[in-house]
Amino acid sequence: MKILTFTGKTPSEALKKAKLEIGDDGMLIETKQIQKKTLNREAVYEIVIGIDEEKLPKNYKRFGKPLQDQKPIMQESEDILFDISNAAKQISQIADVTEPRFEYGLPRATQTPIVTPLLEPKELKEIKNEITKLGDKVKLIQNMFWNEKAPDLDTAIPPEFAEIYRLAAQSGMDRAHLDDIMQMTLAHMPSKMKENSSTVKRYFQTLLRKMIPIRIESTPSLGNKKVIMLVGPTGVGKTTSIAKLAARYSFLMQKKYKVGLVVLDTYRIGAVEQLMQYARMMKLGIETVVDPPEFATALESLRHCDYILIDTMGSSPYDKGKIEKIYECLDANSTEYKVDVVLVMPSSIKYEDLLATYENFSSLNIDTMMFTKLDETRGFGNIFSLAYETKKPISYFSVGQEVPEDLVCANSDFLVDCLLNGFNRSKA
Repeated sequence: MKILTFTGKTPSEALKKAKLEIGDDGMLIETKQIQKKTLNREAVYEIVIGIDEEKLPKNYKRFGKPLQDQKPIMQESEDILFDISNAAKQISQIADVTEPRFEYGLPRATQTPIVTPLLEPKELKEIKNEITKLGDKVKLIQNMFWNEKAPDLDTAIPPEFAEIYRLAAQSGMDRAHLDDIMQMTLAHMPSKMKENSSTVKRYFQTLLRKMIPIRIESTPSLGNKKVIMLVGPTGVGKTTSIAKLAARYSFLMQKKYKVGLVVLDTYRIGAVEQLMQYARMMKLGIETVVDPPEFATALESLRHCDYILIDTMGSSPYDKGKIEKIYECLDANSTEYKVDVVLVMPSSIKYEDLLATYENFSSLNIDTMMFTKLDETRGFGNIFSLAYETKKPISYFSVGQEVPEDLVCANSDFLVDCLLNGFNRSKA
């Protein structure tokens, strides 16, 4: 007996197809629904017909696998991917043509190596191109189930761009910023480069690096000093960051600079004690400020220092009173020293919260930004979006709690690598 299957939008449609193909001699064995009806697709029904082979019409098409040898669609797809993978391995083996081979069973010293002739450069190049294309096709198959249309783009994201677009979107980058970059990439990238997902990723990385403003660390010029004030919300690690900077300037640079500390955070006794302990360990001068008029006096008392680092009271971004108190100190600065204001923020909060924090502290005339807790998050697109939106440079990253080891001078390569590949301490 021959077992045949027919499909249709309804059982009756499938049965009609069966009668047209094999007539009325078949016997109905089973009817089942193999695809449910949804908003985007029709239902599909399958009927199974049994018929003696001698009763099949002479003009019936006799190709196709028997029912017992057929596989589900998903399994067939897996087999295709497996075949592609095997093909890639075979091509790799073909490329490995320079390895000498010896006959089995004879001492190696007495054998003459059987060396496969080297392929011509052109042939080798063709093989490498085929391997690259094959790898790209596997990526496209993996990404074909992800099809997204960017809000501001007229067309769907090209398949070669799907992987990079998805990585950036999942990193926490603002979608409007991502669409801007994608539009620039599609408009300016050479068409030949668009055919390969690897070149697309390299181009995208280069573009991101150029769009991240970075403040290169500089040292005080002869006879001058640097005054750096760290501001930001509570719990972001300002006091620990002050200690890291103090240790860096005092011991880790080519020259051992004199460093002094100023504390505005007199409301938090614990923070003051912690910084004083660091000052004792590193033998640094430290001054405390209670009222704004004392600020200039504290700076003058540390005029012998090359660096003066100022720790401020932590406050909610929405606590206008505490932010105003910091502003009053800056406004009371009657010295000749310019204060470099660094906004410290955690990398572990979403872009919208970072932007709100920046906007509420912007009255202090932010010069640069510093991001902490890079080791506590998996998404770094929020950092890129804030730098891209505000055009304020990034000066430092804090990648852990260790003093002073876990402080990194800002680097666009490092941030882009974190964004696309995740945080890797060894690259810090």
